[in-house]
Amino acid sequence: QSPSSQGLRDFIIKSYPGLKKANPGVPILIREANNVESRIIARFDQGRERKIVVDGLSTGDIEQKFGSLVSSSDTK
Repeated sequence: QSPSSQGLRDFIIKSYPGLKKANPGVPILIREANNVESRIIARFDQGRERKIVVDGLSTGDIEQKFGSLVSSSDTK
C-alpha cells in the first residue's frame, strides 16, 4: 500500500457506504493494483468516460474532485 494512495483509500472507507446506499443501481468497482497511479474513472451515458488522477491527494481534495466528476455527468 503506497502512501500516495492513502487519501483514496480513506475516501473509499468513508464514502463507499453512503454512495452505495444513495445509488444502489450504480455499479462501483474498486480495484487494488501495484505500481499504478491512484485514479477514479467514471463511465457515463453514450459511452462518455472521465478519469481523474488522485495520487497523493488528501481525502478532502478527493471529495472535491469526485464532486466535480459527478456534476460533470449532467453535461454533454
